[in-house]
Amino acid sequence: MLRLILFIATLSASVLCLASWSIETDRSTENHHGLFEIREKARRFIAQENAKGRQQWVVLEPNPKVLVPRCAVPLQTRWTPKSLGRSKPSVMVICAAAEPNAVMSSWDVAVPVQEKSN
Repeated sequence: MLRLILFIATLSASVLCLASWSIETDRSTENHHGLFEIREKARRFIAQENAKGRQQWVVLEPNPKVLVPRCAVPLQTRWTPKSLGRSKPSVMVICAAAEPNAVMSSWDVAVPVQEKSN
């Protein structure tokens, strides 16, 4: 019975922590690059693409499980190549040189997009 109560209490605390997290609050720190800034870079890219007047796109949320080191250079963007096997369109936000760390020297994050509904 005590284990059940402990499990329920732990689960409740976890849910509250997850409920308070959002991409809006996931900003860059000295150690990691925030998903907020990554999404904003994708939004700027899509705004330029939408200005071309072809298809109209809207940026969705990047995967909240993504954790990448802080980028040492300005982020770059482009359409994610189909050769990478993604089934839906996305914008690739690219860091060519991350701040020195033990995990990775560069990274890219695919941010999903969808066509705007009229």
